[in-house]
Amino acid sequence: MLANTIPLAWKIAIIFLAGVAAGISNGIAGGGTFISFPALLSLGYPSLQANMSSSVGMLPSTLGGIRGFRHELSIHQRLFRELVPTCIAGSLVGTGFLLFSSASTFRAVVPWLIGTATLLFAAAPRLTKAFARIERREGGSGVRRGPLFVGIFVASVYGGYFGAGLGIVLLAVMALSLPYELNVLQGLRQAFGLLINIVAAMVFIVRGHLALLAVVWLLIGSLVGGWLGTILIRRLSPKVVRVLVIVIGVATTIRLAI
Repeated sequence: MLANTIPLAWKIAIIFLAGVAAGISNGIAGGGTFISFPALLSLGYPSLQANMSSSVGMLPSTLGGIRGFRHELSIHQRLFRELVPTCIAGSLVGTGFLLFSSASTFRAVVPWLIGTATLLFAAAPRLTKAFARIERREGGSGVRRGPLFVGIFVASVYGGYFGAGLGIVLLAVMALSLPYELNVLQGLRQAFGLLINIVAAMVFIVRGHLALLAVVWLLIGSLVGGWLGTILIRRLSPKVVRVLVIVIGVATTIRLAI
């Protein structure tokens, strides 16, 4: 396998650069997993191991987004605390599905997950506008607690199993069940997504199925990339990054499906 034959220095460089690129993508437009996951696959890592290692390695890239929505999150601390157990439970169920299902099942499912997440990512601008119309039309309504808790649980299960596109899924759930403005929903999305990913990462670390070399250099790269993303967001068009992420998502889906 390529992972066993490529020189170590080149492998480290590829993983680090993938982490940087994915971190920048998350900082500007999201979708960083569509860069880090295919990069590990290209180096020959098994899909299950690549998925878990990418989930852990990309954690630092989301911290900048949390800082950017501190005000919105402080206003809705109670709602966040109420949904914490739901996120934890859902993420644990998703990681359980991943760890106790066969590798062949994951290989069969993951092209559909990546393809669906890519479509969601591509449709995100239109979805955002639709959510805004719903919010304006139903701005006086209250929190729909039933759909909110069920939707967050399902999204958390998805995030624990395979995190690509999790942000869009969370945003859709909250936009249809909360009467808040989009900037508030974005802040909650960042917080819930980080919590779900942290729970999944802790399970993956304990289980010991990670590619440690990949995790370490993705952590470093995504930390650098997340910092660069906060700088480039004012200079680089998010549309450019979005197109790149979509192309990578489509290419990865096709590669895994054939």
